[in-house]
Amino acid sequence: MRVDIIVPAKQINNYIHESITKILDLDYEKYGIIILPDHFNDESFPRTKIIATGNIGPAQKRNLALKYSKADILAFLDDDAYPRKDWLENALRHFRNTEVAAVGGPAVTPRSDSFLQRVSGAVFLSKIGGGYPERYRPVGKVREVDDWPSVNLLVRRDVFKKINGFNSEYWPGEDTKLCLDIIKTGRKIIYDPDVFVWHHRREGLKRHLRQIGRYGLHRGFFAKKLPETSRRLNYFLPSFFVLFLSIGIPLLLMDNFFITGLFYSGIGIYLLALMFAFYEIYNKERNIAISFFSLLYIFSTHIWYGIKFLQGFLLTRELKSKLRG
Repeated sequence: MRVDIIVPAKQINNYIHESITKILDLDYEKYGIIILPDHFNDESFPRTKIIATGNIGPAQKRNLALKYSKADILAFLDDDAYPRKDWLENALRHFRNTEVAAVGGPAVTPRSDSFLQRVSGAVFLSKIGGGYPERYRPVGKVREVDDWPSVNLLVRRDVFKKINGFNSEYWPGEDTKLCLDIIKTGRKIIYDPDVFVWHHRREGLKRHLRQIGRYGLHRGFFAKKLPETSRRLNYFLPSFFVLFLSIGIPLLLMDNFFITGLFYSGIGIYLLALMFAFYEIYNKERNIAISFFSLLYIFSTHIWYGIKFLQGFLLTRELKSKLRG
């Protein structure tokens, strides 16, 4: 099967240079690369088309694959991610099954990332932090899934064309809509822990929370608009925690023994959950400082995601991407 690797980007940056080097070292031979920056420059790379798109969003850039690629498989990769050598070999074996329309795998924080980038990535190594650790480290077995991020997602071109690609109304969240459209065709999406890429994380708490806020807002909106894959308990839990604190702290002023006991019992359960997260993260990172600071990030993630989820679920009547161009 012929594969084209599709990389949307604002510009040709240092991460792109790193990614191209790794892509050119892949075990698989029948592939090309399409990079989609806003503006063209005079750089060139082997096996690579660089197509200037203007100032449009990532979903629209990825959809241009239908115009510029005739490959059997479209392999979507973020500009700050790069694949392991066996990435395509491990993914393509699943497409021998004609029922499989898409394949995804983990996007793992590189050891070369800075301390704060690794702290940001560590948040998602525990179910307490992100809910789906298999998206951020290779865990579990090959299995069917119904939602997968586009940082590391391979899709049959004919299926991608049939469903009209990504819905550019949404960013982020366009991948959730794409995956829902795929499974509605009756085809399968497969998770394989060996379909492995490295993915650089956000630097600093502010940038981390800005990203988390976008995720929370869209997931909250999708929980009412696309309930098939978004109305799930784990997505609501951070909002329940926010409501617990918002209601419980003022009620402490009543000086009621039962309410006080209930509130502090809830706090105790949350602290135990953070201790479990610390254990899980340290077990993977083997770094006490990263594991400790990740607890601050996890708490901040829960609060901000919970607030933005409520905004999307309760207050947002329509949600449009600001990056549609």
